[in-house]
Amino acid sequence: MLKKKKKKKRENLLFVLTRLANVQYDFKGRNDLVKFVKTVAEAGLYVHLRIGPYVCAEWNYGGFPLWLHFIPGIQFRTDNGPFKEEMQIFTAKIVDMMKKENLYASQGGPIILSQIENEYGNIDSAYGSAAKSYIQWAASMATSLDTGVPWVMCQQADAPDPMINTCNGFYCDQFTPNSVKKPKMWTENWTGWFLSFGGAAPYRPVEDIAFAVARFFQLGGTFQNYYMYHGGTNFGRTTGGPFIATSYDYDAPIDEYGLLRQPKWGHLKDLHKAIKLCEAALIATDPTITSLGTNLEASVYKTGTGSCAAFLANVRTNSDATVNFSGNSYHLPAWSVSILPDCKNVALNTAQINSMAVMPRFMQQSLKNDIDSSDGFQSGWSWVDEPVGISKNNAFTKLGLLEQINVTADKSDYLWYSLSTEIQGDEPFLEDGSQTVLHVESLGHALHAFINGKLAGSGTGNSGNAKVTEDIPVTLIHGKNTIDLLSLTVGLQNYGAFYDKQGAGITGPVKLKGLANGTTVDLSSQQWTYQVGLQGEELGLPSGSSSKWVSGSTLPKKQPLIWYKTTFDAPAGNDPVALHFIGMGKGEAWVNGQSIGRYWPAYVSSNSGCTSSCDYRGPYNSNKCLKNCGKPSQQLYHVPRSWLKPSGNTLVLFEEIGGDPTQISFATKQVESLCSRVSEYHPLPVDMWGSDLTTGRKSSPMLSLECPFPNQVISSIKFASFGTPHGTCGSFSHSKCSSRMALSIVQEACIGSKSCSIGVSIDTFGDPCRGIAKSLAVEASCT
Repeated sequence: MLKKKKKKKRENLLFVLTRLANVQYDFKGRNDLVKFVKTVAEAGLYVHLRIGPYVCAEWNYGGFPLWLHFIPGIQFRTDNGPFKEEMQIFTAKIVDMMKKENLYASQGGPIILSQIENEYGNIDSAYGSAAKSYIQWAASMATSLDTGVPWVMCQQADAPDPMINTCNGFYCDQFTPNSVKKPKMWTENWTGWFLSFGGAAPYRPVEDIAFAVARFFQLGGTFQNYYMYHGGTNFGRTTGGPFIATSYDYDAPIDEYGLLRQPKWGHLKDLHKAIKLCEAALIATDPTITSLGTNLEASVYKTGTGSCAAFLANVRTNSDATVNFSGNSYHLPAWSVSILPDCKNVALNTAQINSMAVMPRFMQQSLKNDIDSSDGFQSGWSWVDEPVGISKNNAFTKLGLLEQINVTADKSDYLWYSLSTEIQGDEPFLEDGSQTVLHVESLGHALHAFINGKLAGSGTGNSGNAKVTEDIPVTLIHGKNTIDLLSLTVGLQNYGAFYDKQGAGITGPVKLKGLANGTTVDLSSQQWTYQVGLQGEELGLPSGSSSKWVSGSTLPKKQPLIWYKTTFDAPAGNDPVALHFIGMGKGEAWVNGQSIGRYWPAYVSSNSGCTSSCDYRGPYNSNKCLKNCGKPSQQLYHVPRSWLKPSGNTLVLFEEIGGDPTQISFATKQVESLCSRVSEYHPLPVDMWGSDLTTGRKSSPMLSLECPFPNQVISSIKFASFGTPHGTCGSFSHSKCSSRMALSIVQEACIGSKSCSIGVSIDTFGDPCRGIAKSLAVEASCT
């Protein structure tokens, strides 16, 4: 018994020492959380610090470090001692960092809320009774840290007091907190959806987002947060899923490249200005809600001191309505909310956009600054062949097939499974040169099979099912045959009950089928040799500085397992930069040693599911509005300007399946044109709220344009029509009802100016067709 206790003590001590050696906090560079919070404060904003520590966010392994997986006896996100200990250590660490810098609102800082856990209520039933005790513990642990600001749990209906339970989703107007003492809060309003390799690109119309936000505040909402408001990029191997693409643009109001996505940004800005005009009434009282008809509703916030604000909603999905409210008549488009800050005049309708649209384009550029060079990025390449199979000294041999994550600890996407088998002349295989079938089953996410050093076939899962089952025709020879299987991950699982238990890799069976006498040979339990990662990773090839690079007159193309390197000059100007990976298959890319993420243009989305336009009316879901069908899910990969030097930059690629790097080019994101369409029945721009009341005269709606960058002016008017123009921004056309004066009036008002505003009325343009509702549509260019 004494020996057993000593042995247990030694094991515990060994674990503690191992943990201390493994845990290294990294708050440098892009991970500088304190600097980020201080920057937010400098911008005059507040912070909701969502500590988690589980984050989901389509992030690799849900944001947890992989070493947690190897703690003896650990079970994630449940009433489990080892997990709770690690969770408390991390949470206390983050809180302590914030306190030391006086960043909580209770200390005069910008952090007004903190969050513990994340969307646990979506999956807690799978953990049984242990989930309830875990939530009780998490709430108690968090509040004991004494931040001086409230704590929230999103999507947690049973969040114990004083935790505030909150809503995440596309709509939260019908959400009710679990106590009348708790405010109605919306922690994630999804402005779009994430992109998956192999999938089409989702987007969400701004009219629907604005409708959802207005409905939320109409029905008593107090706090609303966009997810995402600024899209981003999953650099390196940070993306999870699996199969989440490198781009995390999310169709956000500020895009992946840091540019405003218009009209989404502008319309939401106008929406919040309109809601702000209602502030005095909203914070003073609860709404009185009345029906104005079927799926028509009015909410009135009225105080004894004279403040009054109203929201008029048409929740119908296909029919406009005219409603009578407080003695006046109001037109409500389908699936819209009108906001009346004085209970009389409309400041904004969610379906009527005053903000201009900006149409971006990516301009292809040579990877050299010398545009006149005939070879552009065609030359200057060097390469290193990645060996097929086992090439590193730390390879090891085991009986049977091993699960990948347990072997690699996520140090690399790649794990080699290698086996040599002897085919004798009397064995029941087909004759030399004939084919049999290699049957491979994997938990995911993709694999490449090599027979005697040659690529025989590949297989991949998808975002709905990561598992891979492939029957690969192979040609074996009499004598020794080498089977090398390269298994790879594409971001570890990030969501779901027990997601940390979902494995990866070739767990089998692996069989040879199609023998001469119809038998099958199962190779699964034989002795396999394993290698974690690639030789090129060990040699430091991503940095570009290894001595192993070779060059020659003939660049090898369209071959698997090859590293490429070249140098390039940064594109001229200040426009955001992307690499266009046309001609490549699958792999990872590095610029000046920084990983810009996994690329996979060979994975093409389905031809079905996309439409040329999306009707914002009616409930949104992530499959409702899709574009880019039948094309690579992602071809453009963001390269931050801050990573580039004017010249002498290094680009390194690792290509798995074969590509032609000379086809790669740079693209800079620029503005192609501005456009807008405003009708006679649009509300005034919200910035003009109250102008009619003070001047005593009725103003017309306004169409406004403004060049997005400094030192730009409007240089041309591509289209202008007042009447009943057809089409949408970028594809406007005239109808029979069109003012002949429209183009000249708009040109005179706008050309040569950074911005312009034009009244949308017959007083400005004349009346080309009496008795018909008219609009002004304009498309312009800036230089």
